[in-house]
Amino acid sequence: MLSKDEIPDKKLISLIKKGNSNAFALLVSKYQFRVKSLGKSFFRNETDAEDFVQDVFLKVYTSLDSFRGDAQFSTWLMRIAYNTAINSVKRAKEYLPLNDEFEIEDSGLNPEERQLKKLTVQAVRETLKEIPEKFAVCLDLYFFYNFSYTDISEMLDLPVNTVKSHIFRAKKLMKTKLEDVL
Repeated sequence: MLSKDEIPDKKLISLIKKGNSNAFALLVSKYQFRVKSLGKSFFRNETDAEDFVQDVFLKVYTSLDSFRGDAQFSTWLMRIAYNTAINSVKRAKEYLPLNDEFEIEDSGLNPEERQLKKLTVQAVRETLKEIPEKFAVCLDLYFFYNFSYTDISEMLDLPVNTVKSHIFRAKKLMKTKLEDVL
């Protein structure tokens, strides 16, 4: 039996369109952590993030017929998630990049190194809050959600070169601000 990660998205979508509810459950299971992580970046509480996940997957289910397959399903899904989040909150500084569940791998660090890592992650989080949202969102999606420039371009409806520029500027601003902090 194949695991949810081994079944191609296109196959799951085809089964869903034929009425297979188990295929949709597999699709939700495959992507719910990623969607919830994005939701936590916007809502910062468990209940709202869970409601957000349900809203996103309801929208995905009802608009699955409009998925043409031009982009990867994950890109299409995250664009729906991002747009849902933006429409759900007032844009006035509600987005907090790098949600709390993001963790740098701990490879046998001693207590001093763990504390340094913790302080570094905290400094990065605080610095991301200080740069313009349009830069922070692109940087967050690129580094912490591992989306490509093309995926981010499609999700945010921005030209690829604008995404590259936003990430470049965000890194430059981050470097300057972190040099002051660290």
